Amino acid sequence: MIERFLTPPQVAKILGTHASRVLSWIQSGALKASNLSEGDRPRWKVAPDDLQRFLDSRSNQTQATAPKRTRRAIPKPLKKWV
Repeated sequence: MIERFLTPPQVAKILGTHASRVLSWIQSGALKASNLSEGDRPRWKVAPDDLQRFLDSRSNQTQATAPKRTRRAIPKPLKKWV
């Protein structure tokens, strides 16, 4: 089965960001990519499944189940005796 790979500029266009941001995610290991170059200059390709895993890992759905934070009480001002 042949899977179509995406280049960093294509991923950036899908996500609405810059290609440099996608490259920084790749270099940090947050976004899994394959270097298909045989030379010195890397040619990164991202599998659609890896892009989906990256998006799922950054989803805020896990934060929706977090307990609601309560506000702490504001202390009353001290009375000054003159």
